[in-house]
Amino acid sequence: MALPPGFLDELRARTPLPGLIGRKTRLLKSGRNWKGCCPFHGEKTPSFYVYDDHFHCFGCGAHGDAVTFVMQSEGAQFMEAVERLAGEAGLDVPKLAPRDAERARQARDLYTVMEAAMEAFQRRLRLPEGRPALDYLRRRGLTEETIQDFGLGWAGAGRGALQADLKQDAFEPSQLIEAGLLKAPEGDEAPRDFFFNRVMFPIRDRRGRVIAFGGRILGDGQPKYINSPETPLFRKRHALYGLDRAREGAFRGAAVVAVEGYMDVIALHQAGFTGAVAPLGTALTEDQLQELWRLSPEPVLCFDGDAAGARAAARVAEAALPLISAERSLKLATLPAGEDPDTLISKGGKAAFQGVMDAARPLSEALYGLLLEGQAMASPEQRAAARNRLVAAAATISDRALASEYRQALLDRFFTATRRRQPGQAAPAKRVARPAMVPPTIRAAQARILLAILLRHPWLLPQIEEALSLLDLPEGPARALQTLILSWPMAESRLDSQALLSHLANEGLTDAAAWALGAEALPQAARPDALPREVEEGFWHFFLRLRGEAALLEDQKAARESLAATNDPAAQQRLIRLTEALGALRRGEDAADLAEGAAATPY
Repeated sequence: MALPPGFLDELRARTPLPGLIGRKTRLLKSGRNWKGCCPFHGEKTPSFYVYDDHFHCFGCGAHGDAVTFVMQSEGAQFMEAVERLAGEAGLDVPKLAPRDAERARQARDLYTVMEAAMEAFQRRLRLPEGRPALDYLRRRGLTEETIQDFGLGWAGAGRGALQADLKQDAFEPSQLIEAGLLKAPEGDEAPRDFFFNRVMFPIRDRRGRVIAFGGRILGDGQPKYINSPETPLFRKRHALYGLDRAREGAFRGAAVVAVEGYMDVIALHQAGFTGAVAPLGTALTEDQLQELWRLSPEPVLCFDGDAAGARAAARVAEAALPLISAERSLKLATLPAGEDPDTLISKGGKAAFQGVMDAARPLSEALYGLLLEGQAMASPEQRAAARNRLVAAAATISDRALASEYRQALLDRFFTATRRRQPGQAAPAKRVARPAMVPPTIRAAQARILLAILLRHPWLLPQIEEALSLLDLPEGPARALQTLILSWPMAESRLDSQALLSHLANEGLTDAAAWALGAEALPQAARPDALPREVEEGFWHFFLRLRGEAALLEDQKAARESLAATNDPAAQQRLIRLTEALGALRRGEDAADLAEGAAATPY
C-alpha cells in the first residue's frame, strides 16, 4: 500500500532507535552513538552500531532503519511493522483510497520536479543574466566549490522562465504549482513563476532531498528573502536549512550550531563549522529544536549581540524549558555587536567564530540574565515580580528533578543579587567621565583598581594567588604592592582588609596602599560592601586586560585544553572570561569602559 510522502520520515523521527533496539540486545553508549552484540547473528564482541536514524552490523552486514529492524527481528511484513511502530509513536497510519494512492505517487514525483528546478536555477546562474548573482556570491567570499555544493542558482526575470527551462522534462503545470514553483493562475492568466530575479538557495530535508527554495533579491527590494510556500514536501516549522549537511558534520564530531540565515550557514560550513543550520526566517519551533537534539544533546544557539538578539534568546530559552532534560539541553552564544557569523568570519577568519563558540554558556547559566534583562528591582513589588518569574520559568521544566535544580540555582542568584544593603553602606559607584589617556596611563589605572580590590577583599587571595603572580605590573607602588601581597603569610593571618593593611604598613608601604585605595571613582568591586560575586568579577575583569593579548592567547589555549581534558566547570568559566577579554581588547575598550565593566559585565 502506498503511503503519503513524509509519513515514514515522521514515523522514523518519532521512533528512537536505541530504545527500540535495546529491547532485543543490550546497548552501551559509544561516543555519540550506541553499540552492542548483533541480535541477528551470534557474537561475543560487539560489532553492531546504532546511530540516530539507522543501525549497522560490521559483522554480518545487517543494516536499516526502525521499520527494517522490526521486519528483520520479528519476521513482520512491511505494513505490519509500520502499524506497530505508528501505534507506539501515536500516529495514525493513513488509509489511502485508490485516488489518494495516485496523489501519493504524484507527490513522490515532486522530488523529481524540485531536483530539476534546482538544476535549472544552477544553469541560469552561469548565463549572462545570472552574472550579477554569481558576482554577488563571490563578493560574499564563497568559493566555486561551495557554490556548487550548496546548489546555488538564479531565478530568471522573464514570465514563464522556469516552465521554459523544464519543458524538456514534460512536467505538468499542476505539478509545478503543487511544488510551490508556480503561482496558481487567476482567471484566464497563465501560471506565474513564484521566484524571479532572485539568488536561489535549495532547502533540503535530512536525507538530502530538495523540498523547497529560498530566494534572495539583489538590491534594495522587499522582501529581501522569501521561501517556498507550504507544499506536500515542505513544512516551514519542521525544516532547517543545512540540516542534511549538519547531520553528516555532527556524525563526524562537529558542534551543532543554529544561526540566523542562509549565508551564515554557508559561510560557517565553508570555514569548517559543518554542524551549522538555520531556521527559515522564524524563531526556532519545537519541531526544529527536536531536530537539533537528534543531532546533538547540547546544540549551540547563536544570537546577535544587541537588544533584539537578547529578546530572541529569551524567547527561545523559555520555549525550550518544557523540553529539556538531564540528557538534552542548549548552549547560548552571543555574537559581537553589529556582526553576524558571515561578517565575523570574513573579518577575523575561523578563529573569530571559534571564540564565540568557546564562550557559549549553558542554558542553566544564561537563563537568569535572559529572564531578568532590564528588570527593575528597586521596590519590594518589583523584586517579588522578578522572583515569581524565575520560579514560574523553572516550573515549566517537565523533568521534576531538573526543575528543582533550576529553581534552586535561579533563586540562589536572585537572593545574592538583591541582598539589601545595611544602613550606612555606600551605593554602587557610578561611572565618572575620564579624560583620554595614553596606554601606559590606562595600564597604571587598571593595576591600581585591581590592587584596590585585593586590599579591600583579601579573602580572594587563595583563589587568585597564581593568577596575580603572572601579571607584569608597572614599576613603582603597583609592583611593590604585588610583591608584598604575594609574600603575605596568608595561612598565619586573618584574611581581612585590616590585617593586610597592617602587614603592608609594617613593610613601609602605607603610602602605596593609600595610592591604590585613593583612586577616584573606584568600582563597586573595590568597595567594602561589595558582594563576593562582584569582587570576583571585578578582579578577573582587570586581570584579563592587564595580562596582555599575546599572553591571553596562550592562556586561552591552555584553558581550552584543560576543559577538554577535565570538563571542569572552573576551566569552562576561565575559558569564557579569557575569550571575552580578548574580544574586548580587540574592540579597544577605553579605561572608563573597563572601570564600569568590572561591576557590570557578566562572566
